[in-house]
Amino acid sequence: MMTRKEQRVSLGRLGERLIRDGLLAEEQLRQALERQQQFGGSLGDILVSMGFLASSDIKPYLEQGTGFPFVDISEEEIDRDLVAAVPKDTVLSRMALPFREVSGRILVAMADPLDIATIDEYRAIFNKPIEPCLALGADLNESIRRSYDAREKVRNLIHEIGFTNEAENEPIDDLIDQSNEAPIVKLVNSLVGGAIAAGASDIHLEPQEGNVRVRYRIDGVMYEQMTLPNNHLAACVSRLKIMSGLDIAERRRPQDGRFSTRDDSGREYDIRMSLMPTVYGEKACMRLLEKANSMASLERIGFFPEQRAMFQRFIRRPHGLILVTGPTGSGKSTTLYAGLQAINDATKNINTIEDPVEYRLPGINQMQVNQKIGVTFAAGLRTLVRQDPDVILVGEIRDKDTAETAIQAALTGHLVLSTLHTNDAPGAVVRLQNMGVEPFLISSAIVGVVGQRLVRNLCPYCRQEYQLSMAMALTAGIPMVEGKPPTVARPVGCKRCGGRGMKGRSAVMEILPITDKIRDMVLQGCTGQEITIQAISEGMKTMKECAILRALELQISIEEILRVFAQEE
Repeated sequence: MMTRKEQRVSLGRLGERLIRDGLLAEEQLRQALERQQQFGGSLGDILVSMGFLASSDIKPYLEQGTGFPFVDISEEEIDRDLVAAVPKDTVLSRMALPFREVSGRILVAMADPLDIATIDEYRAIFNKPIEPCLALGADLNESIRRSYDAREKVRNLIHEIGFTNEAENEPIDDLIDQSNEAPIVKLVNSLVGGAIAAGASDIHLEPQEGNVRVRYRIDGVMYEQMTLPNNHLAACVSRLKIMSGLDIAERRRPQDGRFSTRDDSGREYDIRMSLMPTVYGEKACMRLLEKANSMASLERIGFFPEQRAMFQRFIRRPHGLILVTGPTGSGKSTTLYAGLQAINDATKNINTIEDPVEYRLPGINQMQVNQKIGVTFAAGLRTLVRQDPDVILVGEIRDKDTAETAIQAALTGHLVLSTLHTNDAPGAVVRLQNMGVEPFLISSAIVGVVGQRLVRNLCPYCRQEYQLSMAMALTAGIPMVEGKPPTVARPVGCKRCGGRGMKGRSAVMEILPITDKIRDMVLQGCTGQEITIQAISEGMKTMKECAILRALELQISIEEILRVFAQEE
């Protein structure tokens, strides 16, 4: 590692090397040196702040000049737990931000990585080895502000609230008063607003033994955001109950509700609330649904062109049963809604029975399941059949009664769309048989089955291309290109994706058309594996094959394929 004297000499030649390599003009260097003489600071910081260079341009020169790895801290995802371990005043005075732990070593972004006193102080705080990294001062300031502001905002709200009552013994009138006070309103709004800003699909308030953990689900993965004191849980939950129209006095039974809110730009969100009693208090889970952006078109869901054309042929048939399969949270309802939107016009009477009704569809008649008064899927479906329908959507087939009613509707001149929880498209046939539906009814009614999964897309702004290793290609089942592993991409992380390297999700699908051969196999009671083999021989691409094609198009990573499909190996 270089000494300070060697570092200063090397950095002193920074401008000369940048001019020599054609990255900087002499006049730009002169202006930067004048600013440095007037205001101080490092030359690298000044060149970037004046817009003469980007951080990526200067990175190799700073690494060579200092002997330390350079980190663009503004593009890094910062570990919140590491930040919480060091006071903000210390981080600002030292200009040293801990941001990641790798192999038991704490990576610290520093304006001066040769500051031995800071390294020793951080080593004492974490009781682990410290690995200093060089970062630009301006980027450090911004990252420190961003890392601490959200935490301080919530901490100040908590301090302002100052409640100390226990949830079980809290009088109802006091809870109502507290939940309507400005501080608790601000805290709940901050949690919901933060989730919307982060692009989260769900918010979880989880009471633990010593605190309340707040987590967001972003692109299908849970991320811990912060912790709250346990003695504020009752007031937060009470506020959410009031917003959702739930019974504030009921703490021992699950409750479900919903409310609406708007973000700073005026976009409206529906929020589905679910409360569950746990040993440490009531757990709250909120599902966020943006009203204006809820309707995805068939072009945006994730179909390959030939798959989209096949699905469009399915939904334009006058009758028959179309099934979409996959685990919970795999986007099945979104696919069905997109299909309804594609065929929705004034000449068709389209009706749905759902649990719950997630999105309001203009021009479509939607019914909500209500078990308390006997409105089940099967009962509601029997009502819909008497409503002179052309198209019926059944939110989910859960039992034999619903399955047989849906099949009878499909056989009597109606187009019926529904979902099933199976791992793949051929498994839908087996699931219906296991429910007790006769094979001749299944083979006569089903038009086609779509199986799908959701995968996280790589951020297009920071993804990094690389050539896959032979070992990884064999592990993931990736085909060779001219005998060599193909070029794929990995996540990196930047401001646009919140440092995660992932941005948004899309579906990978397999489509099983019920051909004459497959219809015969259904009648003969063949297994799902046998139907899969036949479907592949007839040209069906499996979900994993479609995911691999997406990876070769640099849209998803190999690691994402292994994460999503590992359980099926």
